[in-house]
Amino acid sequence: MTYTIHLTLNGTPREIALDDPRVTLLDLLRERIGLTGAKKGCDRGQCGACTVLVDGRRINSCLALAVSLDGADITTIEGLAEGDSLHPVQEAFIAHDGLQCGFCTPGQIMSAVGLISEGQTDGDPERVRECMSGNLCRCGAYAGITEAVLDAQQQLSETQQGRKRA
Repeated sequence: MTYTIHLTLNGTPREIALDDPRVTLLDLLRERIGLTGAKKGCDRGQCGACTVLVDGRRINSCLALAVSLDGADITTIEGLAEGDSLHPVQEAFIAHDGLQCGFCTPGQIMSAVGLISEGQTDGDPERVRECMSGNLCRCGAYAGITEAVLDAQQQLSETQQGRKRA
């Protein structure tokens, strides 16, 4: 039996036929669609390497069945940049050395984007660390990651305030 789902993936509507209802979103993205930014780390929802945004909310894509996301708007790391212009969170990760080996970086960045859009940081480093605790970095780049999230939040906040004034 084939299941057809409709997704908006990085801004592009897609119709996808699934021959197995047990396919996870992570496997769909990586193996069927070829978007390999989300990483398969633990495959149990414990490391955050597979974090993507579904309808603007952070999820571990290894835990979500693709068939359950019919109609969802999914954003992966590949969908953040606009052409050659990096997303402010991506720029902040580079500026603050919020990465080392890079394996966890896509999940960290996607979690940071979701966290900032949720408005949960309030500029508090401890709050950022708490809210990002589901994303593990084996290299220990946590100080840079926290600084990057706070910097990106500040930049995005200033940009939004500028738009309100205009």
